[in-house]
Amino acid sequence: MNDQPPGFESAPGGSAPGLTPGGPAPGAYGVPPPASKPRTSLSVALERSRNRLMVTAAMVTLVFTAIGIKLVDATLLSHASEPRQRMAAEIDAPPVNRADIVDRNGNLLATSLATQSLYADPKLISRPDEVAKKLSVALPELDYKELYGKLSGEKRFVWIKRNLTPKQQAAVFRLGLPGVYFEREERRFYPASNLTSHIVGFTGVDNNGLSGLEQSMNKRLVNEPNKPLQLSIDLRLQHILKKELAATIQEFSAIGATGIIFDVRNGEVLSMVSLPDFDPHDPPALNDKAGQDALFNRATLGVYEMGSTFKIFNTAMSLDSGKIKVTDVFDTTHNVSVGRFTIREYHPFHHNLNVAEIFQESSNLGSLHMALTVGVAAQKAFLTKLGLTRPTALELPENGWPLVPNPWREVNTMTIAFGHGMSVSPMHTVTAAASAINGGVLHPPTLMKRDPVAEVPGEQVIAPQTSAMMRRLFRFVVTDGTAKAANAKGYVVGGKTGTAEKQKGRHYERNSRMSSFLGAFPMNDPRYIVYVLVDEPKGTKQTYGFATGGWVAAPAVGRVVKQIGPLLGVPPVDDGSPEVINATYINAAGQTTPPGPPPPPAQSKGSTVASVPPPSGKQR
Repeated sequence: MNDQPPGFESAPGGSAPGLTPGGPAPGAYGVPPPASKPRTSLSVALERSRNRLMVTAAMVTLVFTAIGIKLVDATLLSHASEPRQRMAAEIDAPPVNRADIVDRNGNLLATSLATQSLYADPKLISRPDEVAKKLSVALPELDYKELYGKLSGEKRFVWIKRNLTPKQQAAVFRLGLPGVYFEREERRFYPASNLTSHIVGFTGVDNNGLSGLEQSMNKRLVNEPNKPLQLSIDLRLQHILKKELAATIQEFSAIGATGIIFDVRNGEVLSMVSLPDFDPHDPPALNDKAGQDALFNRATLGVYEMGSTFKIFNTAMSLDSGKIKVTDVFDTTHNVSVGRFTIREYHPFHHNLNVAEIFQESSNLGSLHMALTVGVAAQKAFLTKLGLTRPTALELPENGWPLVPNPWREVNTMTIAFGHGMSVSPMHTVTAAASAINGGVLHPPTLMKRDPVAEVPGEQVIAPQTSAMMRRLFRFVVTDGTAKAANAKGYVVGGKTGTAEKQKGRHYERNSRMSSFLGAFPMNDPRYIVYVLVDEPKGTKQTYGFATGGWVAAPAVGRVVKQIGPLLGVPPVDDGSPEVINATYINAAGQTTPPGPPPPPAQSKGSTVASVPPPSGKQR
């Protein structure tokens, strides 16, 4: 019996069409499919929130995974050390447009730092009075009336303040003033401040050099901003020299002083100080007399009658001419009258002196007669050859022109012989004196550190044998002459004192003088010159009222030598050793052969006759 409803047939395999194994199909046997429930707004919102949370979680996971990978790379896979300061500076610091200046040892003397300057566009400022008031409060150094006048004008650009400090910049930034803006600039900073002010100089608000090397080397500093300019100056020597000059000024109530330390072998200026000096960050005004005095470089720009230090050149000229020997004697007892003037000795001599004694005792009359023996033309030619009639080659704009007589007559030859009637700078004097003791080679002075492997420029201006004699005479002045106070044990110091009355108008002032000493060491093998000049010193009780070069400048040079000798690598020696004596000895007679050791005392050979006691009761 077929129990299937009508119209249905059995499918092969016993399955009905439209039926799936395991259960009836929807609607089978007339049963309707179950109805789906409608989605509510709450379920939709929950589903959306879940999806957003999943996306957010995925993003957070991705970010933290990236950070973790970066940390692993930075700490484990790359260098594990702290980042180098130099690298940070190279990355973060903006490029500068002006090169650094450093001393011979790399110490920083001048550098540029990025700063912000403040400017305004008055057309964009609706309330200039309010803006001016706020700025004058934030920057008290600004004048309200002047600032208000700028901000209420018709210009589209006005400077408010250049080179703000970070604190000033932050104070203005917090004001949020429309029409007021910052402009990146550079400002020059001088870590050594006053110590090198006359050498390095300073720049203006636009960072262009206005004095010193900042001015003369401006093009080099701008064109090669990444290459420091290295000087020959040694900051350690600079400090020592300034300290001793300041002490000398104070002790002798002087109005100023200058000093130079010079390498006689290559012309490098190792130290140069001029007092008073100034702060290059805030240079004094030119319309102020004190400011003018501070800006004036006595070492290179000032030209003076050098007094007896000029006898160095007079003596070298005389010996180099071949007409005069060191043992030749000249009249030093009779004054010389020229017109209405009379030339005399500072301390009269009662006998004539030879050349060695003239240099030792600093005789004016003896020097005069030596110069006349050589002649006017020869003197002019010799001093010209030493560079004393033209500016030096030093790399400074403050480079004085010598004052030379024109025409050059016999009377000029007389006065120039003992340091009057011709004015030169201390740098002239030091450079020329170096050639007198270094073997006769004139090296142009320089403030740049020379390449140790490059050839040193120089010109032979004095015969080597003349230079050797000058070294003996230098030493003679310190051991037996006017500069005993300059002696520094172990450093074989030699030199020449100088005292010159200052000319004011057409007359010389007896109580207004320049006192100087040019010292060199070691005289058995000269390496350095130390020069000190003191402007208008006053005698003291300790100097018995004297204010000459031997009392004022020579002791200062001796103190400097003792301090800089070890720094320059000059080993102390025994001043009385045969090597030193043989190289530096000369006596008042002009003899250069040191006396030998005294002969041993004669020993009695005894009698060949037997001694016989005297008779009893008698004495011999």
